[in-house]
Amino acid sequence: MIYQPTFLFISGAEIAFILFIVIMVFGADKLPEIARGLGKGMRTLKDATNDIKHEITKSAENHGIDTSITKDVKKELDKVKDDLEDFTGSVKRKF
Repeated sequence: MIYQPTFLFISGAEIAFILFIVIMVFGADKLPEIARGLGKGMRTLKDATNDIKHEITKSAENHGIDTSITKDVKKELDKVKDDLEDFTGSVKRKF
């Protein structure tokens, strides 16, 4: 059995076809602008997540709430953030 690597359940040929269609629709000159916009959007999402996390922790500590639960949530958010960075890293490498 030959195993072919997939990205989000999409094979390499399908990714190439999608990139071809994107280039045909938007043009090669617009592609860097689109990638830059996606990068800024991901950065905004990451910053917003960090701000929300910081505010929740700060509010919990001010009200005397046990923050050990928030530490567990922080670990989960960090996992999601790492997965998101892995995803965006693979997208950046392809461009």
